Amino acid sequence: TLGSTNVICSDKTGTLTQNKMTVRALTAGTETVSAHSPLGSKLLTLAALCSNSTLTKTAKSWTAAGNPTEKAILLAAAECDIDKNDLDRRYRRMNEIPFDSVRKRMLTVHALPTGGYRVIVKGAPDILLTLCTHLQKENGQIPLTDSRKKAVLSANDRLAEQAMRVIAVAYKDCANRPDGTQTLEKDLIFCGLIGMIDPPRPQAKAAVSRCKKAGIRPVMITGDSPVTARAIAAELGIYDGRTKVMTGQELERLSQDELTRQVGSYTVFARVSPEHKVRIVKAFQAKGAVVAMTGDGVNDAPALRCADIGCAMGMSGTDAAKGAADMVLTDDNFSTIVEAVEQGRGIFENIRRTVHFLLSCNIGEILTVLCAFLLQLPAPLLAMQLLWVNLVTDSMPALALGVEPVGENIMERPPSRTSSGIFNKKMVRNMLLEGCFIGAVAFLAFTVGRVFFDGHNEPVTARTMTFAVLSLSQLIHAFNLRSRQHKGFSFHPPLLTAFLTGLVMQTAVISVPMLAAAFHTVPLSPLQWLIVALLSLSVLVLRCCPESHQTVSRPLSRPQETSF
Repeated sequence: TLGSTNVICSDKTGTLTQNKMTVRALTAGTETVSAHSPLGSKLLTLAALCSNSTLTKTAKSWTAAGNPTEKAILLAAAECDIDKNDLDRRYRRMNEIPFDSVRKRMLTVHALPTGGYRVIVKGAPDILLTLCTHLQKENGQIPLTDSRKKAVLSANDRLAEQAMRVIAVAYKDCANRPDGTQTLEKDLIFCGLIGMIDPPRPQAKAAVSRCKKAGIRPVMITGDSPVTARAIAAELGIYDGRTKVMTGQELERLSQDELTRQVGSYTVFARVSPEHKVRIVKAFQAKGAVVAMTGDGVNDAPALRCADIGCAMGMSGTDAAKGAADMVLTDDNFSTIVEAVEQGRGIFENIRRTVHFLLSCNIGEILTVLCAFLLQLPAPLLAMQLLWVNLVTDSMPALALGVEPVGENIMERPPSRTSSGIFNKKMVRNMLLEGCFIGAVAFLAFTVGRVFFDGHNEPVTARTMTFAVLSLSQLIHAFNLRSRQHKGFSFHPPLLTAFLTGLVMQTAVISVPMLAAAFHTVPLSPLQWLIVALLSLSVLVLRCCPESHQTVSRPLSRPQETSF
């Protein structure tokens, strides 16, 4: 499945990026503020209180543990002498509604030291703005009009265009403890935006480029805003201006059939929920794609199961995600998926090459015996000799071909379609051609032996020459199959070992008297060995047969939208 994958749907955070968030900008309303200013300090204080990550002070610095976004906020607050541990003691948490991918926000309620309660909400800016009625300023709050909301959203877009993840923070103070979600999130005061950046992994851009060369479409799926997602995707090469960005809201308005028709035009999906991932995977599959999907959360399990191959995150992934996945990435790295695809292609090619070799050789053996039977000639091979060919000269090269290294250009061609199995028309045609050729040279050796060396006697020499040609031609034919994958006539140690071992053993059963008696062979003269060598080496002309790769013929979209 990995070898035939042609779409990789990947989460952004931690897979395409380093999962090391750092706060880069603070905005109060539409104005950028310093972390040490009153508004900046208040923004970081509120965000730190509305976090579940922990902060620890070491001898030299602060360290944080937990969610990457919250870790970045706590460390930025600590640099301004705002200690999360001290805040938790002063503002005791009374209630919490955890973050989830549907609500896209987290809420906490804290008891104020002076009496009363404070509700703090942090999450997606576009969501929080709909819950706010006022905007925080240095000297108080002002009404949050539609024009001010547009200004805040413009500031959000400016940060997102710099590939930042933007978190909004809002709050309100209550004399009495509020109860009920609607009451808690009503009439909030918008405090500001926190822009943080998660730099792309150094290997990710090169891995995306390799995907495209290999005919694989990389697709980014993220909960970030479309502007942030587009900026990161453009930096990595996933978004190139010819494709589009779809949001979760747009996806919700489409039926599954409409999504299937349009999905080929998109490489970035932003503000999506885990439920949307299943629809995206099914849409690509309906277009004929073999889809790999990454995920780390409990809610990602359905999408991981739905994909042709689910890839869970080994470092940040939950047990549920790992249990639902087919593969676990121990380093949470996108480039590892690409390496796995390369290995998958190599394994599939080795399976196909091994089967190709075994069947073409067996066709040659069958034709040699069949032709003699139809022409009512003596048997060209005895049972013991046929058994030897099948167990020794067939099996050793086949095992060696099964452990061939990945070909140099395997990631520079479209993926194979494994859904139809190992065989395709070109492969069957080549097997028949090669089997007929091997059978022909073996039968020619039998004819030459009978006519020129045995005369009217029992065809012992002819059988020995046929036995030798059939075995040696198959050993040499293994190099034909390897040379189609690797440039030049190169040697791989296992295959070279199998060839030399088979050559020595085949020579031994002909030349060593005790073995010759067991296999009913006779020693060959130099002239007879020369004929055997020439006939066996003639199979090298089969190198000209084109390799039987089967590529995906059904594109996901029009050529002007993307090259697939």
